[in-house]
Amino acid sequence: MRAFRYSLYITAAFFVSQQIATGSTIQPAERAPHRKALKKSPPLPNERSALKAASPRQQTTTASEQYIVTGTRDAHRTARSSSSPISIITSTELVRTGAMNVSDALSRTDPSINSSITSGSGVVAGLRMRGLSPNEVLVLVDGKRRHTTGVVATYSGPEHGATPVDLNTIPVSAIDHIEVLRDGATAMYGSDAIAGVVNIILKKKPSGLNMTFQTGAHPFSYLYKSPGWDYQLSADGSVGFSGNGYLHVSGQVYHADHYVTGTHYRPEDYNFGLPEETRESMAIEAGRDITESVKSYMNITYMHRHIQNYMTNRLPSVLPQVYPYGFNPSVVNEENDYAATLGLTGDTLLGSFHWDLSTTYGADESKLSTINSANLLYYATYGSTPTKGFTSGYRNAQWTNNLDISRSFKVLSRTLKLAFGAEHRLETYDIASGNEPTYIMGGFQGAPGLTPQSAGNWSRDVWAGYVDVLISPIDRLDLDFAGRFEHYTDFGNSESGKISARYEFSQRIAFRSTISNGFRAPTLAEQHFSSLSVTPTGAAGSLAVASDAARLLGASPLKPERSTNVSGGIVFEPLPRLHVTADAYQINIRDRIVGGGNYSGAVAEQAISLTGIDLPPDLDPRNVSANYFSNGASTRTQGVDINIDYMTRFGRFGKVGWSAGIDLNRTRLHHLSNDTNNQPLLNAQAIGWLTTSVPRSKIILNARWTVDEWDVNLRQTRYGQTTGNMTYQIAAPADIRYSIEQFAAFENKPRWMTDLEVTRHFLSHRLHVTLGVNNLFNVRPRKLPLILRYNGNSIYDTSSSGIPISGSYYYGRIGFSL
Repeated sequence: MRAFRYSLYITAAFFVSQQIATGSTIQPAERAPHRKALKKSPPLPNERSALKAASPRQQTTTASEQYIVTGTRDAHRTARSSSSPISIITSTELVRTGAMNVSDALSRTDPSINSSITSGSGVVAGLRMRGLSPNEVLVLVDGKRRHTTGVVATYSGPEHGATPVDLNTIPVSAIDHIEVLRDGATAMYGSDAIAGVVNIILKKKPSGLNMTFQTGAHPFSYLYKSPGWDYQLSADGSVGFSGNGYLHVSGQVYHADHYVTGTHYRPEDYNFGLPEETRESMAIEAGRDITESVKSYMNITYMHRHIQNYMTNRLPSVLPQVYPYGFNPSVVNEENDYAATLGLTGDTLLGSFHWDLSTTYGADESKLSTINSANLLYYATYGSTPTKGFTSGYRNAQWTNNLDISRSFKVLSRTLKLAFGAEHRLETYDIASGNEPTYIMGGFQGAPGLTPQSAGNWSRDVWAGYVDVLISPIDRLDLDFAGRFEHYTDFGNSESGKISARYEFSQRIAFRSTISNGFRAPTLAEQHFSSLSVTPTGAAGSLAVASDAARLLGASPLKPERSTNVSGGIVFEPLPRLHVTADAYQINIRDRIVGGGNYSGAVAEQAISLTGIDLPPDLDPRNVSANYFSNGASTRTQGVDINIDYMTRFGRFGKVGWSAGIDLNRTRLHHLSNDTNNQPLLNAQAIGWLTTSVPRSKIILNARWTVDEWDVNLRQTRYGQTTGNMTYQIAAPADIRYSIEQFAAFENKPRWMTDLEVTRHFLSHRLHVTLGVNNLFNVRPRKLPLILRYNGNSIYDTSSSGIPISGSYYYGRIGFSL
C-alpha cells in the first residue's frame, strides 16, 4: 500500500510540474490523440471522440471497423483485418446486458467466455475462455499486464487453483471498450496468454459528465427467504486541457444482498448461494503532451470490497452455552485492490523509431476473518471462546517495467514493420497467519485460522525480451512472426514463438491462420498457498506443494505448463452489411497445473496434522481429505468460434441489428500423471472438472431494434450440456458416502435463457430510462438428488459453468449525461 501511495504522489507531482513548466491553464482540448498512435497517424476510430460523435445506436455497427491494439503491433489494424480472431465490445454493449459487473457482462456478450460460479467469500469470478481455466487467460489494462488476486480458489471444482484477475475492480463507467483476442499470444505478452487475451481500454477523451443508477432483484427468491436485491451507482466525467491533455475520472458503488438458493436438509442453512458483497471502486486516466513529439500518460485504479458468506449451520447441540439456537459461521473478506501506471511515449528515438516506456505497480490484499463462530476445545479448556477473529491474510503484488520500440521500413518496395522490447517484472506473494485462538485446539468452526507454519513471503524476478516482424511479401498476404524469451529466477527459462498469416482473396473474403507455442508459469500462490476448511461432518485441506504435508501425499515441485496452439479461419462478407467470421482451433497443454493428489482418511488426517492443525476428534475419517497443486495432466481442446452480424433497415420503422455468436469446444485428457507414491494425481471427478464441466456449446443470438427514441434488445443464450462426477454426500448409503473413488455421474441438460431490455430516450438522448429482465422465464440448472447434496442443502451443481443459480433478475436503470 505504501508503494501505491508513493506512485500517487509521484504522478501528481509529475503533472503539476508539467503545468507549471508550460505555464498552461486548464481549457478544452481540440483533440487528445491515442497514445499508441504514431505522430502522423490519423485519429483512431476506437477513441472516445469517435464514439461520442456516434449515437449509442450507431456504435455497435462500427465496432468491428475500429483500430485495435491487441494481438498486433500494427497501429492501423482493424478487427476484421486481423490475422487472429478478435472481438470488440463497447461500453454501451456492456451496460446493455443488465449485468452489474464486467465479468458477467462479458460472459453475456462473448460466447467463447464463461464466468465461473463461485460462492467463496474471498474468491472472485474468473473468466474461462474456450473451456480453459481462468489462469490461462491474460488480462491487460490499456495494454499493460494486470496483477491477479491474492486468494486462491480452493473449493472443489474446475476453478480449483485459480487466481484470476478481478475485472470487477474496474468501474464499467471507466471503460471505453474491451478487445477480446481468442488466440494463443504468449509470444507477444508472456505467461498466461494460452487461451487468449482480454484487453480493457479505458476512456481518454473529454465526454462531459455521465451518471447511471441501476437496481434490481431476483423476485422468485422470496421462496428462499432472500430477495437477492442489489444496486449500482456509477459516474464518470472528463475534461481536456492545453497540450492535448485529458483527465477522466470514474467511480462506482455496488452492493448485492446475500442470495440463498434453497434450504431443505438443514432448515436454517444459508451457505449455499451467493455472498453479500459491497464494492467501491474508482479509476483515473490522464495524459498530455510534454513536447510536440513526446507524450505522457497514466492511469490509477482502486477498489475496496467487503464480502461475507455463510458457512454450514451449526445445530444448537454444538455449543448451547454460547449459541443456544445454533450458529452460522461466516467468512468475511476485506479486500483492497489497486494499481497505477505511468508512462512516456514518442516517435523521435534515433530519428523515427516509435517508443513507449512505462512502469506499472499493482497489488491485491485480502484480510479474511471468521465471525459467528467458536473454538469448541478452547471453550472446553478455558470456559470461554472468541466468537470472531482474523484467520489469514493474502497479498499478491506485481511491479512491471516495459520498453516497447517499433518502426516501419521499406524492403524491396514492401513495408516491413519491426517491433521489439524488454520487460522486467517483480512478483511478490505474502501470507499472514491468523490469531492464535482461530487455529489452536482444532481452530474455529467453519474456517479455522492459518497457522504460522503456513505463513511467509516469497518473491521472484522475471526478465523478458521479444521481437515481432510484420511483412507483406506479396499483395494481399500478411505474415507476422513473433518470438519471446523469458527468464524466471525460480524455475528458469522459457521460449515461445508465433507465426500468423492472412490472405485476402477479395474485399469480401479472407483466410487467416496461426500456429504458436506458449507457456504458463506456476504462480507464487500455486507454489505456496495453503488453507483448511472444517464443517460439522468433515474437513478439507489444500496443502502447499513444497510442504512436508504435501510431500507425504506424493507432491513434487511444479513445472510450467507448455502449450501448442493451431487455428485457421475465414472472414466473409457475402452481402453488404452481413459479416461472418469462423475460426477452428486446437490447443494442446501438457503439465497442466491442477488440484491433484487427492487423499482421504487417516493419511489425509496425518498430512493435515503436519501443518500444525488438530482436527476435531469426532469427524468421520472418510470425510477428511487433502490435496495440493500438481502438474496433473495433459489435455487437448478443440473447437470452433462463429460470429455473424447483419443490419436490416425498415425506413421510418427503424432498424434491427442482428448478431449470432457460437462457440463449440471439447476438451479431452490425453495423459494422466502419477505422484511420487505412484498413484494417479487425478481421480475421475477431477478429470471431469477438466473435460466436461464447461458447456460443450454456447450460443448467443441478439436482436436490437431502434426506432425514434426507443431501443429494444432481445437476447437468447443457450448453454450446452455439462457433466460432472459428483461425490456421494451425507444422505447416501454409508459404503459410498464421501468416497474419492466412486462417484455419481450427473448431467446438466442444455438450457435457453431469454433476456429483454427496453429503453426510452429523452432530451436528445441525454436522459434514458430502462426496464429489463435477465432470464425472463426463470430457468435454473437441474437440481441434484438428495444423496449428492453437500450437507443435504447444495441443490445445484455449482462446479459447472453455465446457467446461473439465481434465476430471473428484474432491474431498472436511469442514466443522464451532461
